[in-house]
Amino acid sequence: MRWAVMFRDAPAMTGVRASKARREAHVAYVEDHPELRIGGGLKQDPEGDFCGALWIVEAEDRIEVEHLIHGDPFYVPAFRSYEIFAWGKILEDRTAVL
Repeated sequence: MRWAVMFRDAPAMTGVRASKARREAHVAYVEDHPELRIGGGLKQDPEGDFCGALWIVEAEDRIEVEHLIHGDPFYVPAFRSYEIFAWGKILEDRTAVL
């Protein structure tokens, strides 16, 4: 099953994102979890700060997605909230290459 995760960041998350060590740990974590099919930061405008993120995850259930989120070095509950949505892809037979 596919899941979409929408993260919303508090302004203080900018400091977390600025940590090179934390970013490297986050990238390593993502590389080690192929069930996180695609993801990335979101900005309200190209010149602005990141305000959240979007993930598309393939997992059996919501609990598996929550474990993935909670293990991510970029997940700091005081500065980042999230919503999980079951996600169905239109045109299932098409492959998207980004």
